[in-house]
Amino acid sequence: MFKAKSLDEIRGFMEGMGIPGRDGWELASSPLAFPDGAHWRIEIAGVERASTMEALLEEAERRGVVVHRIIAAVGGSTYCDLDELKQMAALAREAGAEVIMTVGHRKGWDPGAKESATSEGAMQGFRLRGSDNVSYWLADMMRCLEAGFRGFLVYDEGVLLIVNKMRQEGFLPPETIFKFSVFGGYCSAAGAKVIKALGADTMNPASDVSLPILAGIRRAVEFPLDVYVSVVDSFGGMFRAYEAPEIARVAAPCYFKIEPGTSESDIYKPWVTEDWHAEFARQKVKIAGIIAEMMARHAPELKTSPAGAGDLVLPAA
Repeated sequence: MFKAKSLDEIRGFMEGMGIPGRDGWELASSPLAFPDGAHWRIEIAGVERASTMEALLEEAERRGVVVHRIIAAVGGSTYCDLDELKQMAALAREAGAEVIMTVGHRKGWDPGAKESATSEGAMQGFRLRGSDNVSYWLADMMRCLEAGFRGFLVYDEGVLLIVNKMRQEGFLPPETIFKFSVFGGYCSAAGAKVIKALGADTMNPASDVSLPILAGIRRAVEFPLDVYVSVVDSFGGMFRAYEAPEIARVAAPCYFKIEPGTSESDIYKPWVTEDWHAEFARQKVKIAGIIAEMMARHAPELKTSPAGAGDLVLPAA
């Protein structure tokens, strides 16, 4: 007869796999940093058009705020024409900002995916349905690569498996990077190891993860963690400005992710006006400046990177 193992035995087995047996309740300081020695950087999401990119970069210069990474076209890159994509890439490259492009095709665009609109269907995740839809996603990624982008948001493990293989075999530019999305729902050290093994270069944990969970994830993986400090109301509406020093201390290297608003479905629909997005981008930069102020006041020993840090993957010319 099988005898159930104790919690101590279970946790010991997990530790043997490089997965913490418990969350990091001791809140140990991370021994890791970005290649330039920095502990934290700024990531702003929702740069939907070239005009949004221009407004964000102008406001960042005016306020003296460094935006290291931009999450672009959250509403879908397919809503941008090729010239606009090229203009966005050129603006970011000139500013020394890394861009993670959100590829257009996704589950909600599939006419057969209407279960995603139901309460139980939403629990199935944001993964693509069938090989046709995967190929459409990949085709839109290729279009963005042609425009110059070299970073992409991925929320489907099957797609991540494919694009990592493409990168390894030269089907994609070797410098291409992949960020695993919050829509993947990962919020544990074990999950982080899974997507790392599949080829992810950076990870957005679930929006409400605690400091002990972040500390546990950091024990398991070395890639950057992209942690919401400001998040849309539909994801909880948290503003963790005063927690930012502790987040950076236990989770370094990390990006402070800034994405305020009501819900992604509200603010990223393509019929929201460009002028609205431009003004919203300025408000996001203001929030980034507040977070930088909190870090300077309460954790001056934790460093950030200058614009154009050497390991950032900038859009290509």
